[in-house]
Amino acid sequence: MTPAKATTPVELRLVVVTDRAQAKRGLLEVVKASLDGGAHTFLLREKDLPRSERLALAEEMRALGAFVIAAGTDPLGGDAIHLSAIDPTVTARLTGRSCHSQAEAMAANEDYVTLSPIFSSASKPGYGPALGVAALGIGTRQMVLALGGVQTPAQAAACREAGAAGVAVMGAIMRADDPAAIVSGFLR
Repeated sequence: MTPAKATTPVELRLVVVTDRAQAKRGLLEVVKASLDGGAHTFLLREKDLPRSERLALAEEMRALGAFVIAAGTDPLGGDAIHLSAIDPTVTARLTGRSCHSQAEAMAANEDYVTLSPIFSSASKPGYGPALGVAALGIGTRQMVLALGGVQTPAQAAACREAGAAGVAVMGAIMRADDPAAIVSGFLR
């Protein structure tokens, strides 16, 4: 699916969310393995790093062939950003926003939203009770990505069947012994 402002298609069926603290190996190794498994789009978090280090990481990921969405208002030399629920509205070629309720998702004006948590999440346990896949069946003008606790291809399929355009996955891929195999499973 192509967001309204995008001039070229951006694959959002699976968005790999980075977290080097959870990664079983170096983050760039996980990115490379995920690319080998068929992933294309990555949400670069790593907000604790200085801008210069995040920029270098984004450039290295792009050099590997990744489409990088930068978390926050700074696109880090690219064309895509993902805003938190409280970030001010900023636009880029592709802009997404984190939402934690159907009402937030309905009110968002970005190209896509993540709705979370859909399932219980070990990565972010403090975000309240799971919304469940039924929450993904809302009618929004933009694409909705399921986020939070998506650990298996069956869960990803259930999210898509419920109305999600795709899934955003962190822990299952970052902690995997074989990220390529996990990514491949999510894309089946």
